[in-house]
Amino acid sequence: MAHRLRPVGLDFVETAPVRLVFAREISAAPGAVFGALAEDVPGWTEWFSAVTSARPIGRDAGREIRLRGGTRFVETVLAARRPEVYAYRVDVTNAPGARAMLEEWRLTPAGAGTRVQWTFAADGAAPFRFALGRARPALGRAFRGAVTSLDRRLGGP
Repeated sequence: MAHRLRPVGLDFVETAPVRLVFAREISAAPGAVFGALAEDVPGWTEWFSAVTSARPIGRDAGREIRLRGGTRFVETVLAARRPEVYAYRVDVTNAPGARAMLEEWRLTPAGAGTRVQWTFAADGAAPFRFALGRARPALGRAFRGAVTSLDRRLGGP
């Protein structure tokens, strides 16, 4: 059953009770990575294996995302500053126990490529927070696999 989450702002990425931060350098340029994140929403299914459906909703204001296993998100884009940052808040989800969620993708030049940092910020009931903590290794693997696949898709090695 879907439920509405507490609206949070960009500062939540620093203050959330649960913050999972992952980073990796890839060979693709920051502008190309930003384009894949922010401008080619349906393309997420091609490089992020957990995403089964991704579509923009509204006038560039949001997205609807579906993951393997049936989790769904309706999101509002909070920041799309080319090529540095792309961030969105989850407004509605069927994830049990979630109260607030925000994801930020920060892109910085690194040599000839990009350092991609993904921060997953969340709050929820104690079992939800515990489960996220336990899921850190799996989320890290998913992130590494996704950005490696994205790099290949954008013409990297």
